[in-house]
Amino acid sequence: MACEAQKFRCSEVPKFSSAETAAIRGGRVADPWSRAIVTPLVQSTTFVGESLESPPPHAYSRVSNPTVSSLEARLGAIEECPPAVCFGTGLAAETALFLASLRAGDHLVLGEAIYGGTVRLVRELLAGLGVSHTFVDTAGDEGPARVAAAIRPTTRLVFIETPANPTLTLTDIHAVAHATKRASGGNALLAVDNTFLTPVLCRPLDLGADIAVYSTTKHIEGHSAAMGGSISSRDEALLTHIRWVRKCIGNIQAPFNAYLTERGLATLPLRLREHSRNAQRVAEWLVSRVGNGVASVNFPGLADHPQRELARRQHLGDLHGGVVSFEVDGGYDAARRLLAALQLCSLVEHVGSVETLVTHSASMTHADVPREHRLRVGITDGFVRISVGLENPSDVIADLDQAFDTVFSECEASTLEGGVPCQAAK
Repeated sequence: MACEAQKFRCSEVPKFSSAETAAIRGGRVADPWSRAIVTPLVQSTTFVGESLESPPPHAYSRVSNPTVSSLEARLGAIEECPPAVCFGTGLAAETALFLASLRAGDHLVLGEAIYGGTVRLVRELLAGLGVSHTFVDTAGDEGPARVAAAIRPTTRLVFIETPANPTLTLTDIHAVAHATKRASGGNALLAVDNTFLTPVLCRPLDLGADIAVYSTTKHIEGHSAAMGGSISSRDEALLTHIRWVRKCIGNIQAPFNAYLTERGLATLPLRLREHSRNAQRVAEWLVSRVGNGVASVNFPGLADHPQRELARRQHLGDLHGGVVSFEVDGGYDAARRLLAALQLCSLVEHVGSVETLVTHSASMTHADVPREHRLRVGITDGFVRISVGLENPSDVIADLDQAFDTVFSECEASTLEGGVPCQAAK
């Protein structure tokens, strides 16, 4: 039904020579009634059928909706896929994927460096439904072998995130896809959370993954205005099953949010490339402060990043997304002072918007992750994630610079005055 509503068969996937053209033209069909070039917002909950023998293409907006289906066609087209399946949030998409792929007695393998909400979902909900799981370090040359070693006869899904949130650790998608198929005998699927890079900068399905998962709330919508999530695949039967799960649990995306997300999608390639260039400049500036308030910097575009060659192979255009992370000298107290001193950058639990956003991962996105898990993957109490926006990067750097100077000058003054030495001092 959803594919019929798009006026083409699921197997008729449009192909374009560039992400820019696909983001604007892919899956786009003029509204048959109004001929509007912009997809109309259809806020109706239900739709009129002519008779029992002639139901409407959409019957009830919990199952499908014209505006949502338009976005799904366009998200599918940008990855040369059938229409994607859209959800209310990224976590809603993950929940549907897990319910579609796993049942009691099954086993799930996950990269240990992933979004905190995914960790919570697996540990606190799926485990209670009888699904066992194993967290694996998927990075480095040994990552694929570790994935293969964790796979059991009951493993049905391997779920990874690359670059990982918020450490930006990379996983070799092609190698893990091969290891998953070989170790499971083809019985396990590989899903990749590609939220940080989107299909503009990384194409997991081209690298052997079965499923690509997105929080469209982030870069795809790109303006901090609409929640959403999506699942893409080239397996039409799998997509049909995921749509059925969505129908059962009712977590489809709202039409207005789909309308806003489709508008954001058109400029995604332009925005993400500029985000990446700005993030490169901010990351290089942060490196210049190592030893002067900064303990370490994480960004795959840095010349000395340990996974630089993988980044070049796996990321398109040698661009690496808009997210940078770093560790502040002095732990939590120093990070708290630094974030409070920022004037331009906004302290939020979010990435991928036009504004520059900063997050203290340990107390925000990964607050529900057990401390030992956090520390094992490198999320210390002084760890800060910055989603570099579309402001002039010189202004972002100036804001960071004044915040560092404020915090560490305060520390020096506190120590000189004979008080308790500031924890932010080296």
